[in-house]
Amino acid sequence: MNSDDFKDRDNVPSQSEPKEVMDRSGISDDKSHFQTETELPVPHSESSTIQLQGNPQPEVYEHDKAEPQNQIYAGLYAGFWTRFWAYLLDLIVIGSINRMIINPVFRALDVPLIEDGILSPMTIATAVVFYLYFVLMTKYFGQTLGKMVFGLKVVEMDGKGLTWGTVIFREWIGRFISATIIVLYLVVAFTKKKQGLHDLFADTTVIYEPR
Repeated sequence: MNSDDFKDRDNVPSQSEPKEVMDRSGISDDKSHFQTETELPVPHSESSTIQLQGNPQPEVYEHDKAEPQNQIYAGLYAGFWTRFWAYLLDLIVIGSINRMIINPVFRALDVPLIEDGILSPMTIATAVVFYLYFVLMTKYFGQTLGKMVFGLKVVEMDGKGLTWGTVIFREWIGRFISATIIVLYLVVAFTKKKQGLHDLFADTTVIYEPR
């Protein structure tokens, strides 16, 4: 064995070197791959979903909506006797209108003033004045003269303004039934919200006007 053989043998790399090189390169590749995966940003939608699941938003309840709307006038409902005296005052006003307007006009036209039936001119005229008084006063003012004196006002139970349909239904149809059977006015004294029969029909009530 000559000296050249020893030189060649020294220049040949050992068998363990490639393995170590491969092992080191493999470890470095694995680490870089691991770092790349962990450093990838999580999509916004997934992170927000995880956050919502972990911290659910509390439910919010509004105090105003929790209270039934038909209780907004609680404590202001006008009782039976106050409404009764206001109604009597309205009857006096209507009687005065009939005497000051209807009677002179009928005398001028030579129309008899005797009420001899439900279809007599005097009966029809007084009925028209009666219902027009309640309908027009309630629609435009929310109260008749009698209610104004006692500080009363007609309102809808939902707090909205009075519409023509509501006023006509209350002051014409409902009041016609109550006026025909007088005892039905006593319903006001026994209902929780002090509603008369005509109030129940129209979903209205009478309250003390806030001052």
